[in-house]
Amino acid sequence: MDIGGDQSKLLLKLMSASSLRGRVLANNIANQNTPGFQRQLVRFEELLTDSMAQGRDPLTVEPSVEFDKLTPAGPDGNNVSLEVENSAARENRLLFELYAQIFQSRMGLIQSAIESSR
Repeated sequence: MDIGGDQSKLLLKLMSASSLRGRVLANNIANQNTPGFQRQLVRFEELLTDSMAQGRDPLTVEPSVEFDKLTPAGPDGNNVSLEVENSAARENRLLFELYAQIFQSRMGLIQSAIESSR
């Protein structure tokens, strides 16, 4: 039996993508001084939006880790900016916390419903 439903599964996917993004951002920061390193980014929310706009099942969407080809590289070929990475990490943390709070609220409602029916 699936008590949480598709919305809970989607929230878990969002949290998972956010967790992956956090690891990718940490890797970018760790390699900010590595010559030739190309920063990576995680695309998920825009893929999810596109999928839903086309009427496809959002639960089939998976996050995509890609190289950032738009950010210009410095003289050493590295395109990591600590300011950009830190800003993205803060935004990602806030998104993860939001998704987790929504998920926790949903589970609390389900728990209340179960307990009130006893």
